[in-house]
Amino acid sequence: MKLATNIFYIVFFFILILFGGGFAALMLLFSGWGFLIPLLIAVMVILNIVQIFFFFEIKKRVYIYWVVGIGLAVSSFFVIPNAYDKTIATVDDHSGSLLEDYEPFKEGTKAVKLSEPSTYKIETALPRVDGATALYPIYAAFAQSVYPEGEYPSYNSTVMSNRTGEAYMNLINGQVDMIFALAPSKSQLKLAERHGVELILTPIVKESFVFFVNEKNPVNNLTTQQLKDIYSGKTTNWASVGGKSPEIRAFQRPEDSGSQTALQAFMGETPIMDAPVSNTPSLMGGIIEEVAAYKNYKNAIGYTFRFYSTEMVANDQIKLLSVDGVEPTKDTIRSGEYPIVQEFYAITAGSNNPHLQDFIDWILSPQGQEIVEKTGYVPIM
Repeated sequence: MKLATNIFYIVFFFILILFGGGFAALMLLFSGWGFLIPLLIAVMVILNIVQIFFFFEIKKRVYIYWVVGIGLAVSSFFVIPNAYDKTIATVDDHSGSLLEDYEPFKEGTKAVKLSEPSTYKIETALPRVDGATALYPIYAAFAQSVYPEGEYPSYNSTVMSNRTGEAYMNLINGQVDMIFALAPSKSQLKLAERHGVELILTPIVKESFVFFVNEKNPVNNLTTQQLKDIYSGKTTNWASVGGKSPEIRAFQRPEDSGSQTALQAFMGETPIMDAPVSNTPSLMGGIIEEVAAYKNYKNAIGYTFRFYSTEMVANDQIKLLSVDGVEPTKDTIRSGEYPIVQEFYAITAGSNNPHLQDFIDWILSPQGQEIVEKTGYVPIM
């Protein structure tokens, strides 16, 4: 009778531990702490073994010590490297808090102001605009100069920023009248074609596409060919380009993001190697692979745009590389010395808003280009 009772309790607590551990594992996955799951499994196994010892009255503590020790040692083999990985700084955009700093008319906004009142104003039928995170400081300042004073939250208003990919979707679907972004990717052009939409691009600003590395990386300059060799997978070790021996971790951005489109333009006909990926829990509970976010390892390399990295993120743990011996500055962009200069555009797609063309003309006027200059970009004119 006692044996049957013990077995019942063992099975009962086994199921309890299994369900509790499963729920905890899901929470760890969705919170980004999935690397602790091996430790969780070890704890579950230890608890089940300990309860067996308890119900069968196995008194020798040395057995429990061995079980606990081996379980923790095995799980630590998986956990410690990932715990270290968690301590490495990420270089992401924190876009929500960054954009709030530049919201038009907001008290203390960083959006620049004209030296004199705007010669152009829109009072009604305000164009709905969207665009890239890196360009939000410019077009928020455009709106601040031209639109009526009011609240324009960046996440949902007449003047918002949903990043490049979603901004193109909103433009093509007719949800906004104009976006500010890099030229469209091939897939964005195909999407516009499928919807019967013609994208009209008006260049408004020049900017440098930059590569960055950990501040402790001894490499300060790469040639355009060396960069292409790295991102094609031909060069895999820093020692090959004047650095130390560790393998190069060449991070990428998601497809259709502005910076990934810029990388594709830079690489031209040279194929880009597969991006590093990370496992992420999907909303349906499965595991999906996504492009891994940049992590500032000593052997990492990533890319973005100059103003975004130096003014909006301003991370002192990374440094921008010179390319072909030229540093990315406003002067070298203006002179054409820096070899990777991109144009950003005001992009329309057939909206019937009556103010669009006048607005674009004003953006290209001395006042509009004054905002570009004051913000920290290089005017197109």
